[in-house]
Amino acid sequence: MLNSTLKALSAYDEQNGKARLAAINGTVELSNLIPPTVSYESRGNVLLVGAEEVITTLEAQFASLKSVTLLATTKADNSDKRDNLYFASKVTVKGYLGAFEVSCDVESMLTTVNLAKVAIGQECFDLIVDMTETGLSDVEICAPGYYAVGTGRAKLANVVDDLPAMIGTFDKPKYFRLDPERCAHSSRGVTGCERCVDACPAGALSSTGDRIEINPYLCQGVGTCATACPTEAISYALPDPANTQHFVYRLLENYRKAGGESPTLLFYGNRDQATVNETLAELPESVIPVALEELATVGIDTWFSGLAYGAHQVLLATHTSYIPDTIDRVLRNELATAQSFLAEMGYEVERITLFDFAEAKTFTGFDAALLNIAAPLEGSKREKLFTALDALYEQASVKPTHSAVAENAPYGSVDCRAEDCTLCMGCVSVCPTRALHAIGERPGLRFIEQDCVQCGMCEKACPEKAITLNPGVTWNAQVRQEAQVLHEEEAACCTSCGKPFAPASMVKMLTEKLQNHSHFQGEAIRRLNMCEDCRVRDIFSTIVDDPESQLNV
Repeated sequence: MLNSTLKALSAYDEQNGKARLAAINGTVELSNLIPPTVSYESRGNVLLVGAEEVITTLEAQFASLKSVTLLATTKADNSDKRDNLYFASKVTVKGYLGAFEVSCDVESMLTTVNLAKVAIGQECFDLIVDMTETGLSDVEICAPGYYAVGTGRAKLANVVDDLPAMIGTFDKPKYFRLDPERCAHSSRGVTGCERCVDACPAGALSSTGDRIEINPYLCQGVGTCATACPTEAISYALPDPANTQHFVYRLLENYRKAGGESPTLLFYGNRDQATVNETLAELPESVIPVALEELATVGIDTWFSGLAYGAHQVLLATHTSYIPDTIDRVLRNELATAQSFLAEMGYEVERITLFDFAEAKTFTGFDAALLNIAAPLEGSKREKLFTALDALYEQASVKPTHSAVAENAPYGSVDCRAEDCTLCMGCVSVCPTRALHAIGERPGLRFIEQDCVQCGMCEKACPEKAITLNPGVTWNAQVRQEAQVLHEEEAACCTSCGKPFAPASMVKMLTEKLQNHSHFQGEAIRRLNMCEDCRVRDIFSTIVDDPESQLNV
């Protein structure tokens, strides 16, 4: 459909239109031809929930399904007794197509029951039609098989038509990849980043306390989790952002080779394809559409990559009227950060902006590009972002030294109060990116700002409360990328072998605190000034002569 639209538009004697068509036809998109999938199995057991007079009226419209169970939340004035009708005021629902667990306090029963067991002798219902005005599910994007008709999120006529086809086995792509080793959520019992959980409108992500779990059956592929994740622990898979960025690079390169000028990128989600087809005729032919599974599957690194590759502007097209609040919040927060970076350097914030389809007729692009990097950006998404930002900074009219960032943005440094720090390295042990690390050859703490995602685990792990987060961006690339010494001390040397083994202040503190303890009298207190190896040798050297000394280690 898009290709035929572009062909029709390029029939006019407009070089940009012909170049746009040549670029799109000549650029092969890299994606997973056979992505991993998850399977749903539905047998056609449907549950209708709502006021008795509503659901009893609807029952006949679902007669083609295997079974219809009615769960009334309010009774009708002339209540009708039916074998498949149950009454309950408290109802909880969890699950997805083919596996909905419904718990409720059924009238006449003394305890909470699994309604599917009571009504149809099964563990779960396959489908749910929710006619309640408030809805039984509070997620913004409902699970497959759950139809919130009463709240207006699904149309009854469509549900009646669609449900008979919802019997059988259905496969759905597994939209994400998860790398727990990169996750900044938790370490050693300390919790940190929860951006992905907060960014999911489908309730598919949750914390177990020590890790993030994703339910692939609830995941609807909107991609906000991957956009919000600062470490790429979660990445989108259809295709992944790296492939998208390479596609954008080749697209712009092919556009210029075909004689196109002043390119503007228009990112949009597949659900807006029809609107894009209608709108392209009203836009300049230098606007190049880029289809995504969902608009929020790419974020600030891809947007700035587009500018780096020579796009004059990056437009994010969507119908904001129907976009769920969580997706809208993630998208706008990411956009606020991008535009703040542009503004700090004196560039027009509209270089990256939301695009309203209604404004197509009056749209005018920028005359010149900000950058035109000759090769694709390499590295992690964070490295690509900073490469683009550093290139923009080099030629910026305004060169700030440090800038604030939007709330919860994953950029910043940490401050360490040297007078309180004991160099216990608790912060280092929980840091997920090695932004914080030991000096190595001597007692000390180093920090690399560019690697810090502001997860907060170091702040929580510090027993002396000596560390605080400092959100923001340092624009000097060398300062931002180099390991800065936050705190260092003189080393205490082993009194036996002479090897440095700990900060001198820590040994002094332990000696002062433990000198009156019963287990650290005599020879035991002396061992605090030894390295681990010498301490063990000293303990065992005295066991033969004085066996009870092993109790004082």
